[in-house]
Amino acid sequence: MRKDLQAKAVRRLKIIEGQIRGLQKMVEEESYCVDVITQASAIKEALSGVEDLILENHLSTHVIEQIKGGKQEQAIKEILKVYKLAQKKK
Repeated sequence: MRKDLQAKAVRRLKIIEGQIRGLQKMVEEESYCVDVITQASAIKEALSGVEDLILENHLSTHVIEQIKGGKQEQAIKEILKVYKLAQKKK
């Protein structure tokens, strides 16, 4: 993984870890449901950001290598697979 993207992903994951602990505390303390849902939604958005970084890494490294290596079909299949996964999130 590209070191710059890895550092960003790890930093975001540490933040998410703290958010999840906060969410767990909110549930244990029976916080207001709307507040819990709001926090859970924020965590999902943050995870989506991590996915974006990993996708950026994949496209800028592995897919480029596949294309340069004459494996265009494999690269296209992987891009479409990721696209379909992204569509399911919506």
